[in-house]
Amino acid sequence: MTNTNTNTNPNPNADAAGTAALSRMADPGRFVPELSDVSAALFRATGNRSVPRTTISLVHLRAAQIVHNTYLTILNTGFLRKAGETEERITAVSSWQDAPYFTPAERAALALVEAVLQPAPQGKERVSDELYARAAEHFDEKALATLTIAIGQINFFIALALIGKPAPVTSLADRQWD
Repeated sequence: MTNTNTNTNPNPNADAAGTAALSRMADPGRFVPELSDVSAALFRATGNRSVPRTTISLVHLRAAQIVHNTYLTILNTGFLRKAGETEERITAVSSWQDAPYFTPAERAALALVEAVLQPAPQGKERVSDELYARAAEHFDEKALATLTIAIGQINFFIALALIGKPAPVTSLADRQWD
């Protein structure tokens, strides 16, 4: 079989004119309509107000940065801007450990998502008892469960974002998938 592709652009996600394609795959919701139910359920579960939406967005932004995903980084940055967050706080999420902009509760949440997404030191748990206790100092049982679900929520979307590579958008209302 002969390859008839005349696109010489080295970016496989670009068209012949060199313009980046919207995404690597078509909208998975078109093929698996239950995806919208799962997504809505996750947003309802994390929207119970036991954890501030800003804290959840900070956690989601940090997760996106850890996995180096532009789509989720831009999306969660957009959510934070719309919520009125300062550029200093948004920018400092990547270096939150030494940034003066975060509350102790936000720091515990950011440490928790990092522990879940990054490899543990040799012979150590990812989420140590000490880290869990630190988070529990700032979040009651319902909030800690909600924060755990929020970390699971972003991990669910990480798989879609890394594999499907949707177009970066600042709002879920914008077109993300071809």
